[in-house]
Amino acid sequence: MTSHTVPELCRLNAVPLAGMIRRREVSASEVMGAYLDHIEAVNPAVNAIISLRPRAALMAEAQAADEAVARGDAVGPMHGLPQAIKDLAFTKGLRTTFGSPLFADLVPATDAIFVERMRDAGAIIIGKTNVPEFGYGSNSYNPIFGLTRNAWNPERVGGGSSGGAGVALAMRMLPVADGSDMGGSLRNPAAWNNVYGFRPSQGRVPAELIDPFYGQMATDGPMGRSAEDLAMLMGVQAGYDPRAPLSLGEGEDWSTAAEPLDPATLRFGWLGDFDGHLPFEPGVLELVEAAAGRLADAGASVDPVGIGFDMEALWQAFVRLRQHSIGGRHADHWADPAQRALLKPEAQWEVSESLKLTSLDLWRAGVVRGAWYRRMLELFERHDFLLLPAAQVFPFAAGIEWPQEVGGRRMDSYHRWMEVVVGATMSGCPAVSVPAGFSPEGLPMGMQMIGPPRGDHRLLRAVAAWDRISPWLDALPPGLS
Repeated sequence: MTSHTVPELCRLNAVPLAGMIRRREVSASEVMGAYLDHIEAVNPAVNAIISLRPRAALMAEAQAADEAVARGDAVGPMHGLPQAIKDLAFTKGLRTTFGSPLFADLVPATDAIFVERMRDAGAIIIGKTNVPEFGYGSNSYNPIFGLTRNAWNPERVGGGSSGGAGVALAMRMLPVADGSDMGGSLRNPAAWNNVYGFRPSQGRVPAELIDPFYGQMATDGPMGRSAEDLAMLMGVQAGYDPRAPLSLGEGEDWSTAAEPLDPATLRFGWLGDFDGHLPFEPGVLELVEAAAGRLADAGASVDPVGIGFDMEALWQAFVRLRQHSIGGRHADHWADPAQRALLKPEAQWEVSESLKLTSLDLWRAGVVRGAWYRRMLELFERHDFLLLPAAQVFPFAAGIEWPQEVGGRRMDSYHRWMEVVVGATMSGCPAVSVPAGFSPEGLPMGMQMIGPPRGDHRLLRAVAAWDRISPWLDALPPGLS
């Protein structure tokens, strides 16, 4: 990509930009025009935003947003903000493909719950963000739209499954973004693109699922470039909905979630590599540990933590529960040979392995998950938050589907190299990837902060503290100025 100057309006974070629109200091039409021009200039180099709607339709919606402000209408916190929704979520009237040829022409008649809430808050949906097929794997490529490339080095991958969202944020093509996470899909692309990715507590952001009582592995959540923006989008997305019977109720004041905690009052536990269980690419662990040291420099307590748990058993439990979920989702596709052939090999592997599972396998996986949750409760008796890297490797070369080896160890599945994210998923605890710096080659890395169960509000306040001591948040990717 040739050098490109980012428009001033696209440099702003979501909350201040929305405030300017509400105060009529800038029009939604000006904002939309600036974003569409910027997307046209930089998106071809990274392929983050897909299914972009026609400019005329978007400018008409922006004009309507301006007219609402001029009338003095009550408007929401996202009023006039351009948004592209992850291509795993239903968007009413807008193509939603899941990155799969099986759904290449799907145009939903309804919105996902969180999309509905973002529209109600005033967001203008401009298109979608790219994903891996069905969201499987932390590398956003698919046969419909191709590969999303890293914001900091387009010769590297952008991560996933919220890869398009993370890259679009870093490239200033969106002010804030949505994502989803089963095995790190909010945290990995955030880490690899120097932005925030927040996986909320299980049930915090409601989703309408086919089996609403069992789906407790994946969750939607916010991505952004500031704690303030994360808190704003959490306030829009979160809250009970009867279509999601296990969703959490109201009661949190998200308007105060960006008030920073005093680091001197906080106790952090450094999990590192889980007592040697996890392999890392050289440099990752040291870089993230140095980032954790910034908290200590700010007065926090940062102490090593012995994990005290069979982490291989936890991984195997995660794999089985994931296979069970994916196998059920694709049972009909598997039964039809023509449809089965259109599933990516990793999806076929998940389904074929699910067919080998017994009810006892699932029971035992649930028992392990329960034991892990109780172990996490013990850790949170002594620590406010837990720290560890958000990925085990730096962004790898475009054209590679997934790392075959990490730190000299052979990876035995397409997702084993992301094992570092499984602890938060399996406990249901909130977790966020915060920018942690860059490799000598200029590749971003992130650090996970994990909070106690349902501790989303306080974890956001810890992110706000990180805002104040992190030197990386305002950095622009190479080629942007």
